[in-house]
Amino acid sequence: MKHTVESSEFPHPHEQAAPITERQIAAILRETGNILKSHAFKTSKRSQEFLAYVVEHTLEGHLELLKERSIGVGLFHRSVDYATGEDGVVRVQAGEVRKRLAQYYHEEGDSSPLRIELPVGSYVPEFNWNPHAPPAVLPTPQRSENRRKLRLATTIALGLALALALVLVSLRIHYGKAQETTLDRFWFPVFGTSQAVLICLPKAMVYMPSFDLYHRYSNAHSKGFPTAAERLNKELSLNPNDALRWGDMVPSQVFGLATGDVYVATRLSALFGRINKPSQVRIGSNYSFEDLRNCPAVLVGAFDNRWTVPMTSDLHFVFAEDNNGRLWLEERGPSRRIWSEHFGPQNAVAESFGVVTRLLNAKSGQVLFAAAGLGVDGTQAAGELISTENVLTEALRTAPPDWDKKDLQVVVETTVTDSVPGPPRVVAIYFW
Repeated sequence: MKHTVESSEFPHPHEQAAPITERQIAAILRETGNILKSHAFKTSKRSQEFLAYVVEHTLEGHLELLKERSIGVGLFHRSVDYATGEDGVVRVQAGEVRKRLAQYYHEEGDSSPLRIELPVGSYVPEFNWNPHAPPAVLPTPQRSENRRKLRLATTIALGLALALALVLVSLRIHYGKAQETTLDRFWFPVFGTSQAVLICLPKAMVYMPSFDLYHRYSNAHSKGFPTAAERLNKELSLNPNDALRWGDMVPSQVFGLATGDVYVATRLSALFGRINKPSQVRIGSNYSFEDLRNCPAVLVGAFDNRWTVPMTSDLHFVFAEDNNGRLWLEERGPSRRIWSEHFGPQNAVAESFGVVTRLLNAKSGQVLFAAAGLGVDGTQAAGELISTENVLTEALRTAPPDWDKKDLQVVVETTVTDSVPGPPRVVAIYFW
C-alpha cells in the first residue's frame, strides 16, 4: 500500500518557514541531486560545488558558515584574512549559480515539488515549495504496523538524508582534487595572499624624431607631416647622407612596449580572470622593489625588465651578456649548457629561448614568477607555457609528484617563422 503525501504537507513559498522535517530534507536533497545532474549544472563543476556547499550547511544549520569570507575560506581555499573587496570569487560564483538555477527551472524543473533559490545579496538558499506540483509518492508503513516499525521507517529516512548529504560533501571533496588542473597547481601560490598579482611589463627606451626635425623636413619638401597621426604612422624619408644632431631625437614617454611582452600580459590577465584572482598590469617604472615585497608578481621580459636579472641572478638558469652585447642563457653547474638565439636570412631571428621561473620565496620575500626570453620571441614562448593547460601539462609530464611545492625553472625553445614564434618546446627543467 502506498500513501500520497499531500502538497499541504509542504509550506507555501511565502508562508513563515517552519522547522524542516525529515521528509522535507529528503525532498530537498533529492531535488539538489536532480539539479546537480541537470544540463544547466553538469558543465560547471564549480557551480555544482557551490550549490552543494550552501545546501549542505543550510540543512545542518550552520548559517554562520554562509558568509562571504567563510565561503571564500572554506570552499575556495582563500586565506582567512583575504580582502573580499578585491577578490570577488564568492560573489561571482553565486551569480553564476543563480543564473544556472533559473535555467534549470525554466528547462527541466517546472514540475519539481520545490524550487531551490539563492536570493540576491545572500548565500543562504531558500526552499520554496510548489503547491501545484504533482504530489510526491513515498512509501509509508501499513496502519497496522507497530511503533517499532514506524521508528525504523523514520531512521531509514534520516539515514537517506545523511547519505545524500555525504554524497554532496564527497562531491565537493572529490571536485577539489579531481578537477585541479596543472595550471591550478602551478599558480596556487598566488592564493596565499589577498593582494592582486602584479604583471610587470618592461618599457624600453625609445627615441623619436623631434617636432623641429619634422618641421625642417616639411620646409624642404613639398609634402610634410601636418598632423600627429601622419607623424606617427608615416615614414620620415631622410637622405641617408644627411647629418642629424642628437637634439633631433627625443625620448618617447608613450612608446616602448614589445609585442611579445604585451602578448604575455594579455594571456595572463585573461588567465587570472578565469581563476578569479585579481591582477594589475604595471608598465615601465611603475613598479618598485617595495611593490614586489608586498604582492605576488610576474616579471615579463629579461634584459629589458629592470628586475628580472637581479631577482634571478643566483638561480640554476641565468641570463648573461658580454662586453660586445652578445646575450645568452646559461646553466650553472658542471654541464654549463648555453643557449643563444639563431638568426636566419636578413638577420631575422629564427630560433629563440626563454625561461619560466617560479619562486615560492624570492629575494623580495614574496611569491615571484618570471616569463623571460633572450628576445621578445623567447618571452612570448615562456608566457604561452604558463598560460596554456595542455602545453604546461606536457612540459611537466616527467616532473616529481610534489613539483607544485617546489621552486622551478623551465627553459623553452621556439622556432620563429615570419616573425611569429611557434609553440614552446622544453629543453631543460630544474626543481629544488
